[in-house]
Amino acid sequence: MNFSNFLQCLCFHHRVMENNQTTVTDFILLGFLVSPEMKMFFFGLFFLFYTFALLGNGVILGLIYLDSRLHTPMYFFLSQLAIVDITYASNTVPQMLANLLYPAKPISFAGCIMQTYLFLTLAHVECLLLVMMSYDRYVAICHPLRYTLIMNRGMCIALAITSWVGGNLLALVHVILLLRLPFCGPREINHFFCELLSVLKLACADIWLNKLVTFIACIFIVVVPLSLVLISYTHILAAILRIHSREGRKKAFSTCSSHLCVVGLFFGNAIILYMTPNSRNFEEQHKILFLFYSFFNPTLNPLIYSLRNAEVKGAFRRLLRKERLV
Repeated sequence: MNFSNFLQCLCFHHRVMENNQTTVTDFILLGFLVSPEMKMFFFGLFFLFYTFALLGNGVILGLIYLDSRLHTPMYFFLSQLAIVDITYASNTVPQMLANLLYPAKPISFAGCIMQTYLFLTLAHVECLLLVMMSYDRYVAICHPLRYTLIMNRGMCIALAITSWVGGNLLALVHVILLLRLPFCGPREINHFFCELLSVLKLACADIWLNKLVTFIACIFIVVVPLSLVLISYTHILAAILRIHSREGRKKAFSTCSSHLCVVGLFFGNAIILYMTPNSRNFEEQHKILFLFYSFFNPTLNPLIYSLRNAEVKGAFRRLLRKERLV
């Protein structure tokens, strides 16, 4: 049985357990509470960002696939990150664009839960992939002579599978705990997608367990991975400082600078979203910050890796030369 059927079974069980209450069968995503003119402006702006995100990550995937010089562990993980970014944007943006044009269009209960599950899965997977990429850079710079031996194809595939399986399992825990709750109204979610905390606010029961698990998950999936990344880069920095050649230090640091930028964007947003006290405009600030995961990060990541990476730019130039010759 695939996950979609499994989710439908859980949703059916969720409704059967609530036979004494009026069960919510769909939700309304309120999105951004602005004027119709601003909604049309946002529609055009977000559609543009979504297009750039798909094109940018698609180009990265195409270059890695077509250029044999990019068939290395670092670019293998970068291709996984590009897949995550494309799926990230496609999970939330089409629904948001539709809601900007048709504000009263509802999303089904199962569709909302699926959107929550996918978003959490992709967030966890990206977090774990960034840790794997920092480990790859650690081995490349601190143990260069053993790099090909340690980061062989089997190891890369195992690390990628660990990231995807771990992300799915962690998201599934949140979804199962969410489905045990009754939803009897209201049905308006003050967000542009079915974000976990916004959905939990509509539950007609105590959500202390969900909040506790969310807090523990934040420690496990934000603090611990960020600590591992910082430990890796502490060793990397120490190794770079031991390089006597200025050109060698510059080359070593250039292989890490792109990854550091992406790490800063991802973990910076995560810390602000889930680990800072709630302010008066908490919900509106959350919407803006979540735009980074839906639009800005998927758009900026390929730009960061292409503009700050000589190998990616070289692969792009070689591809253009081949196209001219053809």
